Amino acid sequence: MTEKKYSKDHEWISIENEIATIGITDHAQESLGDIVFIELPKVGRLINAGDQVGVVESVKAASDLYAPISGEIIEVNNELTNSPQLINSDPENSGWYMKIKLNDVEELKKLMNYDEYKETIK
Repeated sequence: MTEKKYSKDHEWISIENEIATIGITDHAQESLGDIVFIELPKVGRLINAGDQVGVVESVKAASDLYAPISGEIIEVNNELTNSPQLINSDPENSGWYMKIKLNDVEELKKLMNYDEYKETIK
């Protein structure tokens, strides 16, 4: 497992063997409040970086989920359908929402490391 990368849309990404696991950051889940629903993307969908892939709803607001990188969605975390609060309790581990087979590992260079992300949320 490599160091996590972060997007301007508050997603985290960890890469293992050209498979990216993606979720929303701890900062994002704190901002949203108690999460009550998630609309997961469809497995098999080909996506480009920046595409809207789903929706997360909290008691405060609804927020779109965006693809931080391009590829094919190969898995979604169906456990979130029945237990969306996992995003609140463990956002950067068991609260992941999709896995993507990467199209281009070079896209990762456009993402932030943890220190850079921390600067953007100050």
